[in-house]
Amino acid sequence: MKNILVFNSSVLAENSVSRVLVAKTVAALLVKNPGAQIIEHDLGCDPIPHLDTATVAGIRGVPESEAEDAARARSDELVAELQAADVLVVGSPMYNFSIPTGLRSWFDYVLRPGVTFQYTASGPQGLLADKRVIVIESRGGFYSAGPAQSRDFQEPYLRALFAFMGLQDLTFIRAEKIGSGAEARAAAIENAEKTITSVV
Repeated sequence: MKNILVFNSSVLAENSVSRVLVAKTVAALLVKNPGAQIIEHDLGCDPIPHLDTATVAGIRGVPESEAEDAARARSDELVAELQAADVLVVGSPMYNFSIPTGLRSWFDYVLRPGVTFQYTASGPQGLLADKRVIVIESRGGFYSAGPAQSRDFQEPYLRALFAFMGLQDLTFIRAEKIGSGAEARAAAIENAEKTITSVV
């Protein structure tokens, strides 16, 4: 393993559970791969600009303006990082049953037809060489089973987006019920840390 691409997308800074667990995951990976290069994006504190009318053609069309050229250049840079990575570590708290908008914006820049996926006669095909993806999910409630599972639009969405680009080696590590008080939060972090140790 040479390259580890890391994303934090929580907007809670030092109060973020997912950030704690992302750091734990990266540290464990470095123990196994001490020479690995790390590229890190903080999508919560330093988000990628959302696409809008002035920039969308830089990703979805032919750039003709300065703003569109800038969006295309940012996309090219992010795609190159993704292509070069051996492992992705993605911190994704659940916001309103889905993912943070900062992480969604990153996907908007790297989901490029003809670059990371293509449409074929048999349907869409991912163009990225498969690589390991470790996703840290923090959740205020319990969504991995039971009556609230139907409101989990976070994990199925992430699975679909990564698979659309050809990434199938996905590991999801969940810290759930962190909104149920200090003891529940501590237990969730402890259980997630144990999982990190075992899977890394």
